[in-house]
Amino acid sequence: MFIRNAWYVAAWADEIEAGPLARRICGEPVVLYRDATDKAAALIDMCCHRGAPLHMGRVVEEGLECGYHGLIFDTDGVCVRIPGQDRIPERARVRSFPLVEQDGFLWIWMGDPALADPATIVSCPWHNDTINWPHKHTMYPIKAAAMLMVDNLMDLTHLGYVHGSTIGGNPMTHVAAKMETVRTNLGLKFTRWMLNSVPPPTYLRAVPFEGRIDRAQVFEFIAPGSILQLSAADEAGTYANGLPENSKLQFRLFHGLTPETDTSCHYFWSTANGFRADDPVTTEQLFSEIAAAFLEDKSVVEGQQARLTELGENGLVDITTDAARLHMRRTVDRLMDEDSRGLAA
Repeated sequence: MFIRNAWYVAAWADEIEAGPLARRICGEPVVLYRDATDKAAALIDMCCHRGAPLHMGRVVEEGLECGYHGLIFDTDGVCVRIPGQDRIPERARVRSFPLVEQDGFLWIWMGDPALADPATIVSCPWHNDTINWPHKHTMYPIKAAAMLMVDNLMDLTHLGYVHGSTIGGNPMTHVAAKMETVRTNLGLKFTRWMLNSVPPPTYLRAVPFEGRIDRAQVFEFIAPGSILQLSAADEAGTYANGLPENSKLQFRLFHGLTPETDTSCHYFWSTANGFRADDPVTTEQLFSEIAAAFLEDKSVVEGQQARLTELGENGLVDITTDAARLHMRRTVDRLMDEDSRGLAA
């Protein structure tokens, strides 16, 4: 079951430059393509003639051509040409989905098109600021439910155990971190303070800290699947009065979890370098270090999904450090209920 009246990341904008792209979103087959004017579109991935997948076709001047019998569909899903036939039946069309290109993403709306307000799309302005925040991005296919990946990101006490050789550091540093949490209508925002802590390996490879450091992590979850993150670190004592505007180490991350099926998802993520923005090597190194950590998350969460599929969730126990995750889950459950009642109406 999915929240449908919401914006999800369908793709990075540069993923569909070479031709049509097939992607399953919220259980439905979707094809993404750009027309001759470079406008991006999302259609149901099935021709209305004989049911062939449209992603197996090609982009032509008039739109997306089905690879089976050559019917062509424009960005609204309307058939504009049928080979050997002048009259095009009114019913010759396929479902189209609202699609908005913003901040390097293609955002898709899987629910009622009349409710799709682009003003509610999550903003990631640093993706457009290549001078101060150069970034790299990718997508990982995950064999686990989107909400399990969101759970993983909303409970950072796992860092010291899963990511000991990368971004983690001492496990108790994360367990004992000071948390400041603000609840919002679509989720929550929290800041974690790890003052006077030992720098983890990834941080030392980025900045040659000579002793202990202050760390801060600012996370904002925006339902149904977006998480904005700012991570920063500086010499111990720097954060005694809060987080300054600039730190020796600071980077931003975007996490976008888009359901594929009930037990799989697309994980869109980016890293933006805010501490040596004029050095492309640093941007590459940061991306590489974070990628290694996220592959560790992927392995754990896919294992978790396999076990939950086999044995179910009965008997699972919540602990104190689940507080932020539990609030996030309650928010999603509320929105899921509202969405279901709205679709039923």
